[in-house]
Amino acid sequence: MNALVSININGSKETIWKVISDLENSEKNISAILKIEVLEKPNNNILGFKWRETRTMFGKEATEVMWITEYEDNVYYKTRAESHGAVYITTMLIEENENDCTLSMRFEGKSVSFLAKISSILFSKMMMKATEKALLDDLKDIKNIVED
Repeated sequence: MNALVSININGSKETIWKVISDLENSEKNISAILKIEVLEKPNNNILGFKWRETRTMFGKEATEVMWITEYEDNVYYKTRAESHGAVYITTMLIEENENDCTLSMRFEGKSVSFLAKISSILFSKMMMKATEKALLDDLKDIKNIVED
């Protein structure tokens, strides 16, 4: 399953980056995140930052371990999670426009186990709309922080 959502934000890429890369305080900035537990914190940058995130997903609490796999300051970062027989990659990307910035979130889920592949076939279309809504809600929360 692949989902992509974007939102325009009246703010600089540096201000947006400051909010989205402050992973330790995500629970204060994103309403669906209930708890963040830092597992590994690199000294110089966010590469390799690893955390356990508990959030509300589809009306239930879900906890995943995630980590930063690549990034470029003020431009993008990618996270990875492995759970329930699948690999999840999320990319946060900031693009400057003439008068604002566009923040995009891409979610890619790849089933690797047999059971996950069957579930994906059965439920992916139903889950797509809910996933896009959840991603967009996260972006709206970030927009509100930046523009406040």
